[in-house]
Amino acid sequence: MTTTTTTTPPDTLAPPSTPLLNRFRVPAGFALGAVLLLGIAPLALSDFRLSLLAKYLCYAIVAVGVSLAWGRGGLMVLGQGVFFGLGGYAMAMHLKLTDAAATGEKLPDFMQLYGTGDALPWWWKPFANPGFALAMTVLLPMAVAAVLGFFVFQRRVKGAYFAILSQALAAALSIWLVGQQATTGGTNGLTDIQGFFGYSLDDPVNQRMVYFIIAAVLLLLMALARQLFVSRYGELLVAVRDSEERVRFLGYNPANIKLVAYVVAAGMAGLAGALFVPAVGIISPALIGIVPSIGFVIGAAVGGRASLVGAVLGAIAVAWAQSTLSDEFPAAWTYLQGLLFVLAVGFLPGGLASLGVVLRKRRTGGATRSRTSGETA
Repeated sequence: MTTTTTTTPPDTLAPPSTPLLNRFRVPAGFALGAVLLLGIAPLALSDFRLSLLAKYLCYAIVAVGVSLAWGRGGLMVLGQGVFFGLGGYAMAMHLKLTDAAATGEKLPDFMQLYGTGDALPWWWKPFANPGFALAMTVLLPMAVAAVLGFFVFQRRVKGAYFAILSQALAAALSIWLVGQQATTGGTNGLTDIQGFFGYSLDDPVNQRMVYFIIAAVLLLLMALARQLFVSRYGELLVAVRDSEERVRFLGYNPANIKLVAYVVAAGMAGLAGALFVPAVGIISPALIGIVPSIGFVIGAAVGGRASLVGAVLGAIAVAWAQSTLSDEFPAAWTYLQGLLFVLAVGFLPGGLASLGVVLRKRRTGGATRSRTSGETA
């Protein structure tokens, strides 16, 4: 007589989680990240490698916002380059005005080259104030995202249509910046930035200071994003992603919930752009168009958009691969980048962060099937 057992054997069950271990796991993870970024990396890396890491960490800051908006909210944000560029240009405008004042000039060097006259454009003048410039690096991207998101989400635009609108905005901003050569530097952008709030960027010590600022901001924003993840708002955001109509039936407005995630992600991208300027010394339309916007999403997708650590590590890894492989294979890198995105979305939707879970499920499932087959025999 054949007997079929449907219960799972005790030795195939996952071990119970320890409350004490779960309580200290997150603080321990942040402490480890702080030690690696603020302690080990400055000691182990040269000045050149550390400056490259600072650039990659700026991309990782954008990935934190992508993880919030896309990983938790299901918003395919393919226009983060817009907000990255707004924050970067706001910071670069202030630094260019500061550099010009330090040399006794009234206008930045590129305006003198293109012959715009003796008067500074009116919309440049407020950025001479450091407080205003710092505020605009975050508030300006958030304001643009709030206006765009309000009309888009209220009209219940989502999915591929929202992604297309995001990319259209990135293309429009890039084209506008290229056309305003006399006031934005055109295709060259704002280059040759020498100082950062009174400190010379030619000094390696000051470059290290910029790196420490970027690393600290990344850790703080990761902590902020995690608090949003585990909060009541984070649960509502996941509910909107999974079943928007049910959330609306319960009395919540999904448009407002998605709008908050979109605006916060835009603010993070703007801050990343502002920090990118002193780290690299340049901001140009080539860094904020459609291709960079897709690159931000690819980094989060490869690492794991639903995981903060995965999105951050994925953004750093993809940025490093781009810097390394694009020099050796300039024509093939774009195809490789697209292939990474297709593989991540098609075969590993959770990114590399979910690889351990997938392997564990397959191993556990295989053991369960073998044990069940043995008992049936």
